[in-house]
Amino acid sequence: MTVKTLIVPIGILLFLASGASECAMPKQVEEKTPQQVHEFFRAQHRKVVSFFGYSGAEYEDHAGMLAQARQALSHFDPHKTIVNVGATGVGIGAVYELAKEKGFTTTGIVSSQAREQDVPLSPSVDYVFYVQDSTWGGYLPGTAKLSPTSEAMVNSSDVLIAIGGGDVARDELLEARRRKKDVKFFPADMSHRLARDAAASKNKPEPTDFRGAVHMALSAVD
Repeated sequence: MTVKTLIVPIGILLFLASGASECAMPKQVEEKTPQQVHEFFRAQHRKVVSFFGYSGAEYEDHAGMLAQARQALSHFDPHKTIVNVGATGVGIGAVYELAKEKGFTTTGIVSSQAREQDVPLSPSVDYVFYVQDSTWGGYLPGTAKLSPTSEAMVNSSDVLIAIGGGDVARDELLEARRRKKDVKFFPADMSHRLARDAAASKNKPEPTDFRGAVHMALSAVD
Protein backbone atom coordinates (compact mmCIF):
# COMPACT_ATOMS: atom_id res chain seq x y z
CA MET A 1 0.00 0.00 0.00
CA THR A 2 1.38 3.40 -1.00
CA VAL A 3 0.93 6.30 1.36
CA LYS A 4 0.66 9.67 -0.38
CA THR A 5 1.50 12.94 1.29
CA LEU A 6 -1.05 15.69 0.89
CA ILE A 7 0.59 19.08 0.59
CA VAL A 8 -1.68 21.97 1.55
CA PRO A 9 -0.56 25.58 1.11
CA ILE A 10 0.09 27.27 4.44
CA GLY A 11 -2.42 30.01 3.58
CA ILE A 12 -5.22 27.45 3.33
CA LEU A 13 -4.19 25.85 6.61
CA LEU A 14 -4.28 29.21 8.34
CA PHE A 15 -7.67 29.98 6.81
CA LEU A 16 -9.08 26.64 7.95
CA ALA A 17 -7.61 27.03 11.41
CA SER A 18 -9.02 30.54 11.67
CA GLY A 19 -12.48 29.43 10.58
CA ALA A 20 -12.52 26.53 13.03
CA SER A 21 -11.42 28.82 15.80
CA GLU A 22 -14.16 31.37 15.12
CA CYS A 23 -16.82 28.67 15.10
CA ALA A 24 -15.71 26.53 18.01
CA MET A 25 -13.54 28.49 20.41
CA PRO A 26 -12.41 32.00 21.37
CA LYS A 27 -9.87 33.72 19.14
CA GLN A 28 -7.66 34.43 22.12
CA VAL A 29 -7.46 32.90 25.60
CA GLU A 30 -4.97 34.31 28.07
CA GLU A 31 -4.33 34.60 31.77
CA LYS A 32 -4.05 38.23 32.88
CA THR A 33 -3.94 40.25 36.06
CA PRO A 34 -6.81 42.68 36.71
CA GLN A 35 -4.55 45.56 35.68
CA GLN A 36 -3.57 43.83 32.44
CA VAL A 37 -7.23 43.19 31.65
CA HIS A 38 -7.99 46.86 32.24
CA GLU A 39 -5.10 47.90 29.99
CA PHE A 40 -6.36 45.62 27.20
CA PHE A 41 -9.77 47.26 27.19
CA ARG A 42 -8.42 50.80 27.39
CA ALA A 43 -6.25 50.10 24.34
CA GLN A 44 -9.37 49.23 22.30
CA HIS A 45 -10.77 52.78 22.65
CA ARG A 46 -14.31 51.42 22.80
CA LYS A 47 -17.01 51.45 25.45
CA VAL A 48 -17.13 48.25 27.49
CA VAL A 49 -20.66 47.06 28.29
CA SER A 50 -20.66 44.14 30.74
CA PHE A 51 -23.65 41.88 31.43
CA PHE A 52 -24.27 40.29 34.82
CA GLY A 53 -26.87 37.75 35.89
CA TYR A 54 -27.43 34.10 36.70
CA SER A 55 -25.10 31.46 35.34
CA GLY A 56 -25.63 27.92 36.61
CA ALA A 57 -28.87 29.03 38.33
CA GLU A 58 -30.24 29.84 34.84
CA TYR A 59 -33.43 31.83 34.17
CA GLU A 60 -37.07 30.99 34.72
CA ASP A 61 -37.88 33.02 31.60
CA HIS A 62 -34.89 32.55 29.29
CA ALA A 63 -36.61 34.16 26.32
CA GLY A 64 -37.54 37.15 28.45
CA MET A 65 -33.90 37.58 29.51
CA LEU A 66 -32.77 37.57 25.90
CA ALA A 67 -35.45 40.08 24.95
CA GLN A 68 -34.24 42.39 27.71
CA ALA A 69 -30.63 41.97 26.60
CA ARG A 70 -31.59 42.65 22.98
CA GLN A 71 -33.31 45.86 24.01
CA ALA A 72 -30.30 46.92 26.08
CA LEU A 73 -27.89 46.25 23.20
CA SER A 74 -29.98 48.33 20.83
CA HIS A 75 -28.66 51.47 22.56
CA PHE A 76 -25.03 50.75 21.60
CA ASP A 77 -23.05 50.92 18.36
CA PRO A 78 -21.31 47.58 17.58
CA HIS A 79 -18.40 49.50 16.04
CA LYS A 80 -17.82 51.49 19.21
CA THR A 81 -18.72 48.94 21.88
CA ILE A 82 -17.35 45.70 23.33
CA VAL A 83 -19.80 43.31 24.97
CA ASN A 84 -18.28 41.60 27.99
CA VAL A 85 -19.69 38.77 30.13
CA GLY A 86 -18.21 35.95 32.21
CA ALA A 87 -16.82 33.79 29.35
CA THR A 88 -19.14 30.78 29.76
CA GLY A 89 -22.27 30.20 27.71
CA VAL A 90 -24.73 29.27 30.47
CA GLY A 91 -27.34 31.64 31.88
CA ILE A 92 -26.45 35.24 31.08
CA GLY A 93 -23.72 33.87 28.80
CA ALA A 94 -26.41 33.38 26.16
CA VAL A 95 -26.01 37.11 25.51
CA TYR A 96 -22.80 36.29 23.63
CA GLU A 97 -24.58 34.70 20.69
CA LEU A 98 -27.01 37.61 20.52
CA ALA A 99 -24.15 40.12 20.60
CA LYS A 100 -22.25 38.33 17.81
CA GLU A 101 -25.39 38.32 15.64
CA LYS A 102 -25.48 42.11 16.03
CA GLY A 103 -21.80 42.49 15.11
CA PHE A 104 -20.28 43.23 18.51
CA THR A 105 -16.80 42.13 19.53
CA THR A 106 -17.20 39.95 22.62
CA THR A 107 -14.95 39.35 25.61
CA GLY A 108 -15.07 37.31 28.79
CA ILE A 109 -13.45 37.73 32.19
CA VAL A 110 -13.57 34.65 34.39
CA SER A 111 -11.89 33.20 37.46
CA SER A 112 -9.12 30.64 37.03
CA GLN A 113 -11.50 28.34 38.94
CA ALA A 114 -13.39 27.86 35.66
CA ARG A 115 -10.27 26.54 33.93
CA GLU A 116 -9.36 24.30 36.86
CA GLN A 117 -12.88 22.83 36.86
CA ASP A 118 -13.03 22.48 33.06
CA VAL A 119 -16.03 24.77 32.70
CA PRO A 120 -16.78 25.13 28.96
CA LEU A 121 -16.32 28.54 27.36
CA SER A 122 -18.93 30.07 25.10
CA PRO A 123 -18.19 29.46 21.39
CA SER A 124 -19.39 33.04 20.72
CA VAL A 125 -16.80 34.89 22.79
CA ASP A 126 -13.83 36.38 20.94
CA TYR A 127 -11.36 37.02 23.76
CA VAL A 128 -11.23 35.29 27.14
CA PHE A 129 -9.16 36.43 30.11
CA TYR A 130 -8.65 34.05 33.01
CA VAL A 131 -7.81 35.86 36.23
CA GLN A 132 -5.88 33.95 38.88
CA ASP A 133 -8.31 33.71 41.78
CA SER A 134 -8.97 31.37 44.69
CA THR A 135 -12.68 32.27 44.49
CA TRP A 136 -15.35 32.67 41.81
CA GLY A 137 -15.63 36.37 42.54
CA GLY A 138 -17.37 38.86 44.81
CA TYR A 139 -15.92 40.44 47.91
CA LEU A 140 -13.12 38.51 49.58
CA PRO A 141 -14.42 36.86 52.76
CA GLY A 142 -14.55 39.25 55.71
CA THR A 143 -13.44 42.26 53.64
CA ALA A 144 -14.78 45.07 51.49
CA LYS A 145 -12.21 44.24 48.79
CA LEU A 146 -13.20 42.60 45.53
CA SER A 147 -11.59 39.34 44.47
CA PRO A 148 -9.18 39.64 41.51
CA THR A 149 -11.80 38.46 39.02
CA SER A 150 -14.46 40.86 40.22
CA GLU A 151 -11.95 43.71 40.35
CA ALA A 152 -11.13 43.07 36.69
CA MET A 153 -14.84 43.01 35.79
CA VAL A 154 -15.77 46.21 37.61
CA ASN A 155 -12.65 48.21 36.79
CA SER A 156 -12.79 47.38 33.08
CA SER A 157 -16.52 48.09 32.58
CA ASP A 158 -18.00 51.42 31.52
CA VAL A 159 -21.62 50.24 31.68
CA LEU A 160 -22.79 47.35 33.87
CA ILE A 161 -26.13 45.74 32.96
CA ALA A 162 -27.61 43.16 35.31
CA ILE A 163 -30.57 40.95 34.47
CA GLY A 164 -31.26 39.27 37.79
CA GLY A 165 -28.14 37.87 39.45
CA GLY A 166 -26.73 36.12 42.49
CA ASP A 167 -24.19 36.84 45.22
CA VAL A 168 -21.14 37.54 43.05
CA ALA A 169 -23.03 39.88 40.72
CA ARG A 170 -24.49 41.63 43.79
CA ASP A 171 -21.04 42.41 45.17
CA GLU A 172 -19.77 43.60 41.80
CA LEU A 173 -22.73 45.89 41.16
CA LEU A 174 -22.69 47.38 44.66
CA GLU A 175 -18.99 48.14 44.24
CA ALA A 176 -19.62 49.60 40.78
CA ARG A 177 -22.24 51.93 42.23
CA ARG A 178 -19.83 52.96 44.97
CA ARG A 179 -17.35 53.89 42.23
CA LYS A 180 -20.03 55.93 40.41
CA LYS A 181 -20.16 53.56 37.42
CA ASP A 182 -23.20 53.42 35.11
CA VAL A 183 -25.25 50.52 36.52
CA LYS A 184 -28.55 49.30 35.05
CA PHE A 185 -30.66 46.56 36.65
CA PHE A 186 -33.59 44.56 35.29
CA PRO A 187 -35.39 42.09 37.61
CA ALA A 188 -35.52 38.43 36.60
CA ASP A 189 -36.20 35.17 38.41
CA MET A 190 -33.68 32.38 38.52
CA SER A 191 -34.91 28.93 37.44
CA HIS A 192 -37.46 27.86 40.05
CA ARG A 193 -36.83 24.18 39.42
CA LEU A 194 -33.05 24.45 39.71
CA ALA A 195 -33.37 26.57 42.86
CA ARG A 196 -35.64 23.98 44.46
CA ASP A 197 -33.33 21.15 43.42
CA ALA A 198 -30.31 22.97 44.85
CA ALA A 199 -32.08 23.54 48.17
CA ALA A 200 -33.17 19.91 48.37
CA SER A 201 -29.63 18.68 47.69
CA LYS A 202 -28.44 20.69 50.70
CA ASN A 203 -31.37 19.68 52.92
CA LYS A 204 -32.55 23.28 53.04
CA PRO A 205 -36.17 24.52 53.01
CA GLU A 206 -37.78 24.95 49.61
CA PRO A 207 -37.22 28.53 48.43
CA THR A 208 -40.17 30.86 47.87
CA ASP A 209 -38.31 33.91 46.53
CA PHE A 210 -36.45 33.50 43.22
CA ARG A 211 -35.54 37.12 42.52
CA GLY A 212 -31.88 36.72 43.46
CA ALA A 213 -29.33 38.58 45.58
CA VAL A 214 -28.93 41.51 43.17
CA HIS A 215 -32.63 42.35 43.39
CA MET A 216 -32.54 42.31 47.19
CA ALA A 217 -29.42 44.44 47.43
CA LEU A 218 -30.27 47.07 44.82
CA SER A 219 -33.88 47.37 45.97
CA ALA A 220 -32.59 48.13 49.47
CA VAL A 221 -30.24 50.79 48.10
CA ASP A 222 -32.76 52.48 45.76
